[in-house]
Formats: sequence, C-alpha cells, structure tokens
Amino acid sequence: MSLLIVGTVAFDELITPFGESGRIMGGSATYAGLAASNFMNDIQLVSIIGEDFPEEYMDRFHKRQIDTRGIRVVEGGKTFFWKGKYHNDMNTRDSLDTQLNVLAEFDPVLPEAYRNTEFLMLGNLTPAVQMKVLDQMETRPKLVVLDTMNFWMDNSWDELMEVLKKVDVLTINDEEARQLSGEYSLVKAAKKIATMGPKYLIIKKGEHGALLFGEGEIFFAPALPLEEVFDPTGAGDTFAGGFIGFLAHSRDIDFENMKRAVIYGSALASFCVEKFGVQRINQITREEMHQRVQEFVSLTQFEVTLQD
Repeated sequence: MSLLIVGTVAFDELITPFGESGRIMGGSATYAGLAASNFMNDIQLVSIIGEDFPEEYMDRFHKRQIDTRGIRVVEGGKTFFWKGKYHNDMNTRDSLDTQLNVLAEFDPVLPEAYRNTEFLMLGNLTPAVQMKVLDQMETRPKLVVLDTMNFWMDNSWDELMEVLKKVDVLTINDEEARQLSGEYSLVKAAKKIATMGPKYLIIKKGEHGALLFGEGEIFFAPALPLEEVFDPTGAGDTFAGGFIGFLAHSRDIDFENMKRAVIYGSALASFCVEKFGVQRINQITREEMHQRVQEFVSLTQFEVTLQD
C-alpha cells in the first residue's frame, strides 16, 4: 500500500486566547502526513519549501518514515508563511499576514516512484495544480481524496469542476458545501455535489462534528467535547490525513469502513487542537489513539426499547 499527499509544508505563527506560538511548522501536507503516519509507513509528500525550512522540521517527517523526495527545496527561497489570530470563540480567525513565497511557483513534478500510488490526497491547492498531479499518475489510484475551499469556487470554478470529475471523496466545510451546490440543506447539497463527480462527500462542521454522504447513506460523527481547545489550526487537515491513512492501512474503501475512518480522523483532530501546531499529534501513542476512539464510541452508543 502507498499514500501520496500533495499540499503545503509551511511556517505558521499563531495567536490564540491561550498564547502565541512564534514561528512553527505548519501546512496542510504536514498535518495530513503526520496524522496518516499513525497508521502506515509508506507515505510520500509532494510540496515546495525554501532554504529557510529547518532540517529539524524535515527530521520530524523522517522519524515517521515519511518519504520527502517529492518536497522541492528552492535555493535561496523562502517557505510559505501564514500568521493568524483566533477570536475568543476559537471558531473565527483573522489572517494577519500571508506570504506565498516559493508556493507562488509550485509546479509539482512527481518522482517516478510516486506515480503508481494506491491512495492519493490532494490538499487545498489551486485546481490547476491538483489536475497536474492527477495527469502525472500512471495508474488510477484506488482512492482519490480532494480538499478545496470557497476561494477556488470564486476564482477557478471551471477548473474546479474538471478536477471534481476525477475524485472519489471531497472534503469541505458546511459553508463551502452550500456555496458549491447552491443548496442550503446539506442533504440536498450532497446530492447536488454527487452529480459533479465525487462518490463520497465529507462535510466538516468543526466543533459540531462531520457528516459522511455516499452510497445513498448518511453517517454523522460528533466532535468530542473537550475541556480546552488550544489551537484549531490544522485540525481539518489532520482529520483528512487520519481518514485516508486509516483507509490506506485497511485497504477497504466501502462505506462501512469509511465510517470507521471518519471516527479515527475525528479522534486525531481532537488531539491536534490540544496544543500549538503539530506538537500534540507528534506525541500520540497507539494506546492514546485507541482510547480516544473508544470515547467516541461511548459518546454515541446507546440502547433503546421502542414503546408501543
């Protein structure tokens, strides 16, 4: 089995009601790759960084046996940087500084060894970049998961529609699902989006959990109630990495197993928010992960006797 993740490897600087992080490791591929490494070793990353990206951060990938040959280092370049400040409710944030730097010239070229991957996750990048990755695949992956956002819906609609025809799973939030479909009801939105190509749709609702649509069924996974949410940055990418990592490890992509994958992805995301950046997901033990999954089971499991 193999899993290819294409996305950003970046610097973040975060301000929350609990403190300030300073400049730390971030990026969609970073969170997704580290999350997926809880299930498997054969993970390949494709991204772009500058010479300013510390070797110490690259070593975090190597310690998880993540293949970084697809990460291009631009000589003299600076790595993508984002700085944000979260409001007290931790659901809204302000972007204080965004520096594309080398990301502005991201033109992914897949190493030959990556072109027959079985599982592919396309992070939140321009639809043109996502399509270029798909065009380089020599064999069609067993499962393609794609993340996108309202910015691409506003500015790259036609390209996004072409990419959606080629993916199996789309992950977006509820606001994006409504914009993409033109439907307020998420059930109607899911049906509309299915006509665009994806067989499965995951709608992320933050602290309110996630919905999985597919095969004429709906599955809802709640978010685990936490005493403190320290930093929500990267939680969605952690969820997606845990989701596809679990599926790649089990090699089972039917709807029932996807429900399990949603729970494991949600469990990993619940760890992610407990500390700044990737600090917490770098520390998870297998025992902790299984215990957290059991908390999800206990949260939703109940017996009922129907009364006449």
